[in-house]
Amino acid sequence: MDSQTITADAAGTWKLGDLPVHRLGLGAMRLTGSGAFHHGTPSDRARSIAVLRRAIDLGVNHIDTAAFYFSSLRSANELINSALAPYRDDLVIVTKVGPYRTYTGEWGTSARPDELRGHVEENLRQLGRDHLDVVNLRRMPTYDSIAEHFGALAELREAGLIRHLGISNVTPRHLAEAQAIAPVVCVQNRYALDRPDPVSDELLRVCGEQGIAFVPFYAVAGDAGEHGATTAQDEELQAVARAHGASPAQIRIAWTLHRGPHVLAIPGTGNPDHLTENVAAGAIRLTGEELQRLDGLRRKAGRADTP
Repeated sequence: MDSQTITADAAGTWKLGDLPVHRLGLGAMRLTGSGAFHHGTPSDRARSIAVLRRAIDLGVNHIDTAAFYFSSLRSANELINSALAPYRDDLVIVTKVGPYRTYTGEWGTSARPDELRGHVEENLRQLGRDHLDVVNLRRMPTYDSIAEHFGALAELREAGLIRHLGISNVTPRHLAEAQAIAPVVCVQNRYALDRPDPVSDELLRVCGEQGIAFVPFYAVAGDAGEHGATTAQDEELQAVARAHGASPAQIRIAWTLHRGPHVLAIPGTGNPDHLTENVAAGAIRLTGEELQRLDGLRRKAGRADTP
């Protein structure tokens, strides 16, 4: 597979509300350093800007970010603004609010509903926008119901600061709770080949039935999470990768996209070569037999987690 010639449209398209996007996008978390947040070392600014511009050249028109994506020297939103403003009309920037980090980088108390406007305005300021395309409410463990927080964002949507709303780190109950307040265009939950989660499986199904985008995060990282891509690669996964002349990471992305036409992938990277490979994964078409083998790995991981 020649990754150099493949663009994001190979993955197909979906709509976030009325905003069409290619199903292969870019997560901005890893633009700030070798690990997310305060992990790892800060990135080279010029290289991160080059990654963003290369993503646009490859047809990526969906970027996922947040004001709390920063390292000691880099801010994802500032990098996006510097690299891409003035923004193309077809570029959809999705951000999220709820979590909060202090200027030292430590996690602070998650936002109260009346504080969410400040979170939204900080994203607007950093990105240089007069409105945000999509804002996800990231549910924090400190609140079980999301109604009050989501209602506050719905008011900002009515005020014109936000075009569309999504939710993250939720259950089907939270999705129904949000939908009773305002339309939901996407759901972001942790979801990976080797990390079975019945709750997210159910959400994926419900979103598919209702035409809502399901957007997994850490799909390539697996259990490594914010520390970067996992190094745990099962032999079955490697065998499928060899059959396609691809990397295990590319097969993880391809498997993610095969979960349904409403599933969007947002693999993050600060490496231009990895970006090219990630985008090319959108062109991989897994056979039914290969999907069965990979699904078997998922079931095996689930059994291993059962006490």
